[in-house]
Amino acid sequence: MVSAATIVYSGTNLSRYGDIIAEKTGMGRTWIGVLLMASVTSLPELVTGISSVTQGLADIAAGDVLGSCVFNMVILASLDLVEREKTISARAHHGHVLAAGFGILLLSLISVSLYGGSRLAPLGSVGFYSIFILAIYLFAMRTIFSYEKREFARFIGEQAAEFKYQAVSMRQAAGKFALNALLVIAAAVSLPRIGAGIAQATALGQSFVGNIFIAAATSLPEVVVSLAAARIGAIDLAIGNLLGSNICNIFILAVDDLFFAKGPILGYVNSNHIVSSLAAISMTSIMIIGLTYRSEKKLLFLAWDSMAVILLYLSYLILLYAFR
Repeated sequence: MVSAATIVYSGTNLSRYGDIIAEKTGMGRTWIGVLLMASVTSLPELVTGISSVTQGLADIAAGDVLGSCVFNMVILASLDLVEREKTISARAHHGHVLAAGFGILLLSLISVSLYGGSRLAPLGSVGFYSIFILAIYLFAMRTIFSYEKREFARFIGEQAAEFKYQAVSMRQAAGKFALNALLVIAAAVSLPRIGAGIAQATALGQSFVGNIFIAAATSLPEVVVSLAAARIGAIDLAIGNLLGSNICNIFILAVDDLFFAKGPILGYVNSNHIVSSLAAISMTSIMIIGLTYRSEKKLLFLAWDSMAVILLYLSYLILLYAFR
């Protein structure tokens, strides 16, 4: 309870000061969400992954990462409940398609690697995919930054009219962002123990528990930070955080591979994880369609793309349980 309360309080502040930093630096809310916010909120997955692989629990680590990618898309779809006037896809910056595309590219690489399994030749003690993940991750960060910088320069006049944090200095914003980030991290690292306890107390299997329970536990920071950002009107910060978290999560899987002593981690996990990978790809594709079409109508408080993502998630749960 204390950890959850800390995440709610500090996560809310994190969104506000992240929004201020985006305004002060001119980097754009998408870039701040993809890099700064996503890095902070994805640290529980990193801690869980490293802890799991050092104990030989490769399925828990892979399930947490891929399950979190799926869960993040559900969080994104749920933001439509917070945004009452318009759909999130109508309000969001079209540049999010860039981060979503990189997410699909990384998830596709994981899907192919899961299918190949132990038949793929390793590079020393790690899988070849880990090297590609690192290269794609760095290229993605560079590309998104360049895009946001170009967009900011193009619309500088419009942005200047929207400045709303003149009373807060950059030093104050950076200091309070760092403080709240540390509080979120400190509280979040204890959350995976909940999922681990469920894994030990049930007979559902590491793959199912990792994809569902542990993924949900480690995704609490994303839930809080994204909802808080949406409430203060920083919808691009919220979406950037979620799409950026998916990119970070796949990068974390490559880090887990380095700590897994037996060999390439995807050669030692259940092939059922491909269900989560393909589900995340499908959900992200739906969100790209929604961001491109930009429908302003809602069905039962949700846009059609958000509704499709949630229905796909329910189907995913049924399929994953059947394959447990």
